[in-house]
Amino acid sequence: MDKIVIKGGVPLNGEVQVSGAKNSALPLLFATLLAEGQSEICNIPDLRDINTAVKLLCELGADAGRVQDCVRVDACKIASIEAPYDLVKTMRASVLVLGPLLARFGHARVSLPGGCAIGARPIDQHLKGFEALGAEITLDHGYVEAKAEKLVGAKINFDMPTVGGTENLLMAAALAEGETVLENAAREPEIVQLADALNSMGAKIEGAGTAVIRIQGVEKLQPLECSVIPDRIEAGTFMIAAAITGGNVLIKGAVREHQEALIGKMVEAGVRIEEEADGLRVVGPGKIRSVDIRTSVFPGFPTDMQAQFMALMTRAEGSSRISETVFENRFMHVGELQRMGADILIDGNSAIIRGVEQMTGAPVMATDLRASASLILAGLASENTTEVSRIYHLDRGYEKIEKKLAALGANVWREKE
Repeated sequence: MDKIVIKGGVPLNGEVQVSGAKNSALPLLFATLLAEGQSEICNIPDLRDINTAVKLLCELGADAGRVQDCVRVDACKIASIEAPYDLVKTMRASVLVLGPLLARFGHARVSLPGGCAIGARPIDQHLKGFEALGAEITLDHGYVEAKAEKLVGAKINFDMPTVGGTENLLMAAALAEGETVLENAAREPEIVQLADALNSMGAKIEGAGTAVIRIQGVEKLQPLECSVIPDRIEAGTFMIAAAITGGNVLIKGAVREHQEALIGKMVEAGVRIEEEADGLRVVGPGKIRSVDIRTSVFPGFPTDMQAQFMALMTRAEGSSRISETVFENRFMHVGELQRMGADILIDGNSAIIRGVEQMTGAPVMATDLRASASLILAGLASENTTEVSRIYHLDRGYEKIEKKLAALGANVWREKE
């Protein structure tokens, strides 16, 4: 098993290229199941979750494989409608095959999903939507089975915005008969890219990026060709890395419109952020100011940046409060930051952080994907050496992060435990 080792105290300087967004690449890969023929999706990051998705597509009978930064998928000969537990347990995004398989073949059987242990993330909103479209849903021995002779458009009002639910229903409704209206839909950039991709395949979707999306079903879709948008969470992580080390970094590929909530809070903390032609330049302040945040669905402050921002606040002057409203179990990194000298108190769904003058490196353990990143960020700004173990979480969402940080001047490397 690998670990990341960091000798902190070095300001980061230079340029870093943001990889394609995992959370956009995964639904795009599964959307290829909607059409016969060969699809090609480029700017796909080399990550464990991507490899799992490709394996799942092959398990279903598709001919799928990577060519450099592209993945080609030929979905002509789908032989199975079942996504097995062994694959789905490692990546909850696997549930996104439900919509495409149900829409194209009228039948899908998918194991209940797994993924990071950051709280309950049920798929009841997905299933509610499929039932509204006319599917019969059964739960048996840990599997969801969906059947429908024909999907028929309907009005679906999500109880709360759900990214995966919106994506699954977008794909299913694209081939349903008549109009489907998704109300209280998720508004993330990844939703907009999926809708744009489906439209390029021949779908008729309007309103993506707003709370109401309208889909006019079509009989058939064409293969997909597209390029994945930059990963806004990776971009945000490098923005924090520049700030916490007092560095000066151009994050190439970072899109301001995807980062407005984070930018607002970082500027409030004293960080200078400038938009340039090919990305965002982040210049860390001499003194970091304390800032309160409250996570929310897009366009609010992203829960996937909460742990990283907490690392920044451990070095701020004064006290800050971070309130987590999306997941109920997403402060597992707090104990590890405390091992490095952080002063953090948990108060219900909030964490109160009192900034300290200096953190000290320590052996720490990653508990989930974004917690891994927060510990690396803290290590970059700490004295002595930090060792982050269990980084298999990290490899699910960050492409060669230690090499990218090293290219910016960080003293960081990967080694076997």
